[in-house]
Amino acid sequence: MSLIRLHDVHVRFDSTQILREAFFRLEAGDRVGLIGKNGSGKSTLLKLVLGQVEPDSGTVTLDQGLKIGYFSQFSELDGTATITEVLDELFVEIKDVEAELASIDAAIAADPTDGPALDALVQRQADLFEKMDHLDGWDYSRHIDTALTILGFDEAHRTCSIDELSGGWRNRAALAKIVLERPDVLLLDEPTNFLDVAGVEWLEAWFRDFRGAAIVVSHDRKFLDAVITRTIEVENFHLHEYSGNFEEYVVQKQFRLKTLEAQFVHESELLAFESEGIADRREAAKAASKGLGNQLAKIKKSRAPRPVDQIITEIYGGLHVKDVMCRVEGLSKAYGEKRLFDDLTFEIRRGNRIVVLGANGSGKSTLLRVLTGQEDADSGQATWTKGTSVISYNQVLDELDDADTVSHAVNAMPDSLALTATRKSVNHFLAMFQFSDADLKQKIGNLSGGQRSRVAMAQCLLSGASVLVLDEPTNHLDLSSTQVMERALVHFPGAVVVVSHDRFFTDKIATRRIVFGATGSGEVEVATA
Repeated sequence: MSLIRLHDVHVRFDSTQILREAFFRLEAGDRVGLIGKNGSGKSTLLKLVLGQVEPDSGTVTLDQGLKIGYFSQFSELDGTATITEVLDELFVEIKDVEAELASIDAAIAADPTDGPALDALVQRQADLFEKMDHLDGWDYSRHIDTALTILGFDEAHRTCSIDELSGGWRNRAALAKIVLERPDVLLLDEPTNFLDVAGVEWLEAWFRDFRGAAIVVSHDRKFLDAVITRTIEVENFHLHEYSGNFEEYVVQKQFRLKTLEAQFVHESELLAFESEGIADRREAAKAASKGLGNQLAKIKKSRAPRPVDQIITEIYGGLHVKDVMCRVEGLSKAYGEKRLFDDLTFEIRRGNRIVVLGANGSGKSTLLRVLTGQEDADSGQATWTKGTSVISYNQVLDELDDADTVSHAVNAMPDSLALTATRKSVNHFLAMFQFSDADLKQKIGNLSGGQRSRVAMAQCLLSGASVLVLDEPTNHLDLSSTQVMERALVHFPGAVVVVSHDRFFTDKIATRRIVFGATGSGEVEVATA
């Protein structure tokens, strides 16, 4: 029997359709990847399962007694307890068994005399040993330590209260709690955000031992490839199912689109014949024919969209950059005894797409802040060529004005390419980024986290800056927006310096890599991708 069932579910929020005729079953052992554009209804589907949203019609049914673990990309974990204390509380039953075993050991040591009392203690001890085996309780403290270590928790983060942690660290704490709870069903909303590559790989390995089912919302294509067994795409209010992982989804989606295109051509031909027939009728029918002609013209236009790369290269055609934009020489930085990088030397040149890799806390983001002047180096220098303009995605995202409109924000930079490129190209580009005319008129303050990220990224890509500095740019972006960003970065004539844990993304764009060694070692390797 299915663990979770959605039957003919319809959901609307005010006048906006979210889901229509949604059918879905989650079986034992299923690992479902849930993909779709920002705002398509992915989070709504998770909230339907959690009972936080009621369908307008249709049914949502959960297996009786089902234990669900939910990870939100915006953690709701809080309180004065430390993360270590929170995780310890998950193993209360095991700790009670440990305490009873300790009391039995003490009783046997105090009075080892053979007799019925001793036999009863030994039998109870054997029962408790069996219970510990069943609960997998012998190594629970090691499981806690492993999870916290891989997720980057040092002693300071383990011993401060949850309320003192940043949003990113709270997310990691929530993830640690959920994976150690081992629920029957996991609902994960962007679980790889704020994780470095080692953390993502650990989560992938954890999934191999997880016996339950899962629904995973993620933009991380390699992660999806590693953990999911089928894909559900939320598109045009409906759920479209594809068997296999993300790679297999791409192949199947291509085949589906080709089939739809063939059907579309057939329908177009029928409309053309119908139009010819109408043209031979009365005057009223001729008016209808004109309507059909307009319809056919629209169909033809939609079948021949402008190539993505052509749009992007046209926008960047007016952007001229120098060969060498920055020389980094002997750059060093440490926090106390912790060395982040030492004697780091490299150049940022035209066409470079430099990916910065390493574990959480190794110094990647600090390097970006030093390059953009937000933080000083201990020694060495980063010398920017005169006239080189630099923009930081994270600064742009942080400084978005809630009172501003999307349209003004995207075109607000003094040297914005929107001022030099054709309006048609810019409109096409914004459309690819899923900005409708209505979206462009919205206030920033009314946008979701994913929508704000799209605004900030579009602003950076159209800024006219020579160098783009991006720290985890794929976080909160849906797959479609990430793909447009990738194409834009590949064609960007300037230079890109990016920190990312998204292996699929970095493999596609990187021309050079800066790889940080073990945290605190100060070792950094600069290499060609």
